[in-house]
Amino acid sequence: MNGVLSGNRRRFHRLILTHGPSQIGRDRLLPLLLPGLIALLWVVASRQQWMSEQILPAPSLVWQSALEFGSGELWGHVWISLQRLVWGLLAGIASGLLLGTWLGTSRQAQTWVLPTFVALAQIPTLAWIPLFMLFFGIGELLKLVVLVKAVVVPVTLHTLVGVRDAQPKLREAAAVLRLPRHLLWLRMLLPAALPAFLTGTRLALATGWTSLLAVELLASSEGIGYLMVWGRQLFMLDLVLLCILVIGLVGALLERGFSALEKRLLHWPQPATGEQQRGPVPRGWQSLLLPAALLALWQVSSSLGWIDSNILTSPLDVLRTLVRGLADGSLPQAMLLSLQRTLTGLLVGGSAGLLSGLLLGLSPRAERFFGPSFSALRHVALFAWVPLLTAWFGLGEGAKLVFVALAAFFPLLIATQRGIASLSPQLGEAARTLRLNLWQRLRLLVLPGAAAAIFAGLRLSLIYAWLGTIGAEYFMPSDGGIASLMIGAQQLFRMDQVMAAMVLIGLVGALLGILGQRLESRATRWRNA
Repeated sequence: MNGVLSGNRRRFHRLILTHGPSQIGRDRLLPLLLPGLIALLWVVASRQQWMSEQILPAPSLVWQSALEFGSGELWGHVWISLQRLVWGLLAGIASGLLLGTWLGTSRQAQTWVLPTFVALAQIPTLAWIPLFMLFFGIGELLKLVVLVKAVVVPVTLHTLVGVRDAQPKLREAAAVLRLPRHLLWLRMLLPAALPAFLTGTRLALATGWTSLLAVELLASSEGIGYLMVWGRQLFMLDLVLLCILVIGLVGALLERGFSALEKRLLHWPQPATGEQQRGPVPRGWQSLLLPAALLALWQVSSSLGWIDSNILTSPLDVLRTLVRGLADGSLPQAMLLSLQRTLTGLLVGGSAGLLSGLLLGLSPRAERFFGPSFSALRHVALFAWVPLLTAWFGLGEGAKLVFVALAAFFPLLIATQRGIASLSPQLGEAARTLRLNLWQRLRLLVLPGAAAAIFAGLRLSLIYAWLGTIGAEYFMPSDGGIASLMIGAQQLFRMDQVMAAMVLIGLVGALLGILGQRLESRATRWRNA
């Protein structure tokens, strides 16, 4: 212990000798400068009345709302949301762990069940909500089902990869050591699969919190999402801003808590982040048996009247509606408009994320200046911005573009910054030796070295932009788009149209995922060499 303390003292004295006390003080104050400037601009704008209080409430009004609602009502709604989140996480993580372990240890399960699970997972959680509403109503069961759907997918897929990839070598070692089966599981397979499981759980935590806010915005009379909608309807943007701050705080605490838990559980070296591990989805005629059996059971149940056709129409009716919608052009037109929003938002948000990631990765001073603010904004769940964006930009295309761009911004920002941060210090020495200017460093060293991370971030940004498009069309009514078509069909109880749109949304999501993966593989093919 004394050696560690003396080492820390030496590093501290070295830091003081190198930079000086004033430089250390400036470095500590630098992250607070941007929030301080924004707060100052906010105060000046409110006092000079550059915008009305209905659009930009004064900081004093937000503070007054914090005192008024923070005395009990606000935290009551937060507590209700957190209870829903806990129950959904418990059910989803437990189900995902069991399902992923079963799929990872059984080749038959991978052949028969995994393709169907992957196909259903391609449909975003938001696209299931109209169907879930008719099945489960708008009560607590709806929130639980939506949460379980959002959580079970990442946990299952990551647990599957962890268990499957850990098995061959460890089973050989277990056979040599003649370990009993229970020791093989406890001492080898579970520790080996734990990093992948925790990665899936981290993703599940974020997607679960976001999905809960989305369903509370749509159908709830309690919870932090409902409180935001209530404030937006009464033009109380001070309450909306307060809720956004609380949502960001809860998201940051969840992230910090899980990071601390992960550090305690994982105390051994992990695979390199640039390593690309893929497992092919099993193919073959056996993988078609389960979906065929489910479709046959579905059709028989509809034909015999076991299921109300107003709630769940038959597969043949869905197929007829899908063919008719493709033939008359209504479905392709709606899908084309949604894809246009996706790609435009990806271009705007992705470009901003890439440039911001390059700036933060290349400049330590910029990272200290902007990094903490970006990190704080990232912890605010995506759909928490909907009430504020609709108040500022209305319900038109501008608000949808901003929302989709925001969805695409952070994945590419984080991936680019981390990719540059993980580059070898020798590249910087080589750049100084060769006297490369900034553009030459970017073109010859930085971008090629960080290409793997950047294209992985681009793939995530593409997926998030598609999810953001579906969400924008849900929460900001428009005269076109595939999600708008679903909402109109749900209001008319045309479940054949709802499910036909769900099929198209899943197919397009899968194609966008494949496109992103192909771009990543072609741009970083050296990793597979």
